[in-house]
Formats: sequence, C-alpha cells, structure tokens
Amino acid sequence: MDKDKIKKALIEMLGKEKVLSEELDLMYYSYDSSFLTKLEPSSPLAVVFPRSTEEVQNIASFAFENNVDIVPRGAGTGETGGCIAIKGGIVLDLSTWDEIVEIDAPNMQVIVRPGVIHAQLNKELSKYNLFFPPDPGSSQMCTIGGMVANNASGLRAVKYGCTEQYILGLEVVLPNGEVITTGGVKAKCIKNVSGLNLTKLMVGSEGILGIVTRIRLRCWPRPKARGIAMAVFDELDDAPAAVLDVYQAGILPSGIEILDRSAIDAVNQFKPEINLPQAEAILLFEVDGNPPSVEYEGSLIKEVVGKRARSIEWATEPKRMAELWEGRSITATAAARVRADASRVFAGEDISVPLARVADTLRAIRALGDKYGIKVVNYGHIGDGNVHTAPVINPENPEEVKKVMEMVHEIHLLAIAMEGSTTGEHGVGAVRRQYAELEHGRAAQLMRDIKRVFDPLGIMNPGKLI
Repeated sequence: MDKDKIKKALIEMLGKEKVLSEELDLMYYSYDSSFLTKLEPSSPLAVVFPRSTEEVQNIASFAFENNVDIVPRGAGTGETGGCIAIKGGIVLDLSTWDEIVEIDAPNMQVIVRPGVIHAQLNKELSKYNLFFPPDPGSSQMCTIGGMVANNASGLRAVKYGCTEQYILGLEVVLPNGEVITTGGVKAKCIKNVSGLNLTKLMVGSEGILGIVTRIRLRCWPRPKARGIAMAVFDELDDAPAAVLDVYQAGILPSGIEILDRSAIDAVNQFKPEINLPQAEAILLFEVDGNPPSVEYEGSLIKEVVGKRARSIEWATEPKRMAELWEGRSITATAAARVRADASRVFAGEDISVPLARVADTLRAIRALGDKYGIKVVNYGHIGDGNVHTAPVINPENPEEVKKVMEMVHEIHLLAIAMEGSTTGEHGVGAVRRQYAELEHGRAAQLMRDIKRVFDPLGIMNPGKLI
C-alpha cells in the first residue's frame, strides 16, 4: 500500500499527534541495541502511539485489510532486532502507554499496560511491600510489555525465574483486530489450569502472534534482608564447581554472577579504583530473605565456597554490598572501553549452556577470540548458565566486522554443541532465527504452523523468531 495513503489513514484514525511519518523520525525506529540493526537499519513506513485497546484494534484491522506489516515496540532496548520493521510496515510504539491500571495487593497481583517501566513498577509496588521479581539489567528503561514479549529474566533468575512465571493473564489484539483475554476473562485467581495455556504461548513469542495491550502479573512479598558474597578463583573450573557445591548444600541464592579474567581486566582498566583481584574468575552470590536465614545462608556459602576459592568475603552492610557489586554492575560499560579505537557490539551475547559446561564454554570462546583476533569480554548469570559475551571491534573496519560475524556464528554453534541454546534471555528476533531447526528440529515447523493460525497473512512482526 502507498506510504502516503497509510499515513493519511492512520492520521484519520488516531490524530496527527499520534503518527510519525517523516524520514528523520522514522530513522530513530530503524534500529535497536543489536549490531545487526547498526549494519542493516530498516525504517518503517510509519510509527503510531496507541493509548487504548480500541486504537490498537483499529490499527490491526486496517493493517489486516490492506496486508500491511505491523510491529509492536517497547523501549527499543532489545539486542536482536526484534522490534524493527525489517520489511517496512507500521511500528506500534507502546512505550508511552504506561498506565498502572490496578495494584491488587490483597490478591498479590497488578494490572499494567505494556509501556510501564520495570523499575517504576517496582517503585510503586514497594509501597505495598510487594515486588515483581524478574530483574533485567535494563530495569530503568525496559518496559513490561517488552519483558513479556521476550520472556526476560536477568540477574535474579536463579531463585525467581523468568517473566513467564509471573504472568497470570494477557489481553492481546490479534493481527486481524480481534481481542482475546488469556488466563480467564474475569479471573483474578493465581492458580488456573483451565484450557490450553495461551498465556505461556504468548509470553516469549516476540510479537509474532499478536499485540499485548494489558498484562495481569503476580507479585511477591519484598524480602526483608539481603547479603552478597564475593569469591575469587585461581582456576576457572573451580567457579562452576563451587556453584554446584552451593546448590548441593541446599542453598538457592537469588543470583549468582560470574566475571572471568577478561571481565576482571576490563573493569580494572575502566575504573582502577575498584581494584578487583587478578584471578581466573570472580563469583558474586546474592542471598535474600529474612535476616536470620540470610545470615545463615551467607555463612554456609562462605564455608562451602571457601574450599575452592582463593578468598571469599561476605557482607550485609549496604555500603560494602554496593562496593562488592560495583564491578559487576559496570562490566557491560567497561567492556566497551577495552580498546580506545573500538566499541562493544551486541552480537552472540546471550548463549545459555548447562552449568557443568560453563568453564569449557568460556575457554572455547577465548579460543575463538584468539582465532579471529578479536577481544572478547565474558560475564553473565552463571547460576542458570547464561553467558554474556561482549566482542569489541571497530565497527567502521569491514574486515573486523566480517571476522566478528563469523566468530558470532561459531559462538551460536558452540552453544548448541554444549547442549545449550543460542539465547537465554534476550530472545531470537531477526538475529538468531537461522538456528531454529538446529535447536528445535521438527518442532520449529510446528511453531510456524501455530503462527499461521494466529497470523494467516504473515503481517505480524515478520522475519522474527522462526
């Protein structure tokens, strides 16, 4: 359909203030945080800002009737090109639709619109001594709608799991404009096994099945205490072994993070005053709960991990905890500064492997860095085997770009060879869809069949996930 006709129809539908169509405005929607969209930006035909389910319905109905692609978008912090209109079409920017509809404290749940920011939601929930446990690193920016689309998790997934475990029901506008409610039209219960679980199907579907317009999610009581242990290891293999020791001791920390030698060097180069110990690996264990249990688990972690670590420190005092955590909190930024003439690129950054294969995986990634002559910084959520790799290159150098793309392909294949996955929490998007058959076999085709049921015209965020 002609771009001018689309613009005219959208303005008539929503008003001029809710439609962007100028080239400069559209350019800002041609990329996200992924390296792919830096290399291959793709602008939509128009961007709209719906603020009601009815407006989303009208847009979807218009797109369906005219066979125009539609792409939902949150804050644009994704790293896989998932919110980019790679084939043109209409982008629905839902980030301004940030209403907290209801905080139902007695039933420990909250209803929100997709544009609510994660950190802001937890700020409001704290007034009721509640919180939404998944904790992505982009908490200050990412939207709940984006978290639902990608089944986000983050630093505390070890104990609290992923977003899907907290989504009780969704309102979804289908590609043809119809609206469905999953989890029960009038339900406010926490347990519900009635019918097929369409809620779980939608969570993590990356916008290829419909547009989420309303989210009912479960909240938990806020823990009263917290503690952090930092352990230093001279042998890489001792780090994942120590994690297993902690689990076998009957302790489930809220989070377990790893920095390998490359990350330690990057942090110390970026901010020398932190002065992380030189080692093959550093682990950070976070424990939360009631004060007595936190102290008990902290002392047990210190005892168990101390058998393998060169040193271990336990802290519950807020200032010292912040100091221990600072090295991990700036790792992503530090990675971007290890070369003065280069920057960190988000590619191959989210593989997931079994805990027993973490050390072998980190060694293999180091070897790939040496093979291609690329500096790679490794860190991540070792508690659930989620390894973040940060290749550092000069993106203006075509030879380095070619090499990093070849290396990233090998990293993805490595993840599968290690009995893992190409993505642990950032999603597939347009970046990793080529590995669908390799990961899922026959199930990948069944996923495509399911998409056709929801989206027979193929207009809903095409070119993503599968």
